[in-house]
Amino acid sequence: MLIEPQAKLVAGIDEAGRGPLAGPVVAAAVILDPAHRIEGLRDSKALSAAARSRLAAEIRTHALAWAVATAEVPEIDSLNILRATLLAMRRAVESLSAAPVEAWIDGNRCPELPCPTRAIVNGDRRVAAISAASILAKTARDAMLDALDAVHPVYGFAHNRGYATQDHLAALNRYGPCAAHRKTFAPVMQPSFDF
Repeated sequence: MLIEPQAKLVAGIDEAGRGPLAGPVVAAAVILDPAHRIEGLRDSKALSAAARSRLAAEIRTHALAWAVATAEVPEIDSLNILRATLLAMRRAVESLSAAPVEAWIDGNRCPELPCPTRAIVNGDRRVAAISAASILAKTARDAMLDALDAVHPVYGFAHNRGYATQDHLAALNRYGPCAAHRKTFAPVMQPSFDF
């Protein structure tokens, strides 16, 4: 059973895209409406693409507030992926239409925010608002990777989502990186692969 915060304006925060070799890292912040329970919330990785899309629409319609923000590839390369992730999380919270009294973050690190924060390991499986944020971050990032795939089709971003799959590594080896690749990630810096 998912944990529901007692305070009305607690934001759940999660990210998508820390591990891939390409594309932005995306964070979402969600304040759920306790009067409108959304059934089926869970970690976005445990849901089908169709279920994520349906739930994302319901979250955007019924949450008290929600926001999605990014840290782009140049920021990831200059800050490092952890700092860029925390930056995206802060941007998401700052973009909420209502200021949270507290923020609950998936994981073991918290961004600097103007409200109290709480890190919750496996929060995307344990806290409804974090599950909702997980779903919004994942669906938003998937849409961004679909758009990148249209511009750079040789890398298969629509299928591999920027992760270091065999086909993605082979394309990097053959074509080199594009502007969407994170230049500080080792497989991008040294595209030399044996298959």
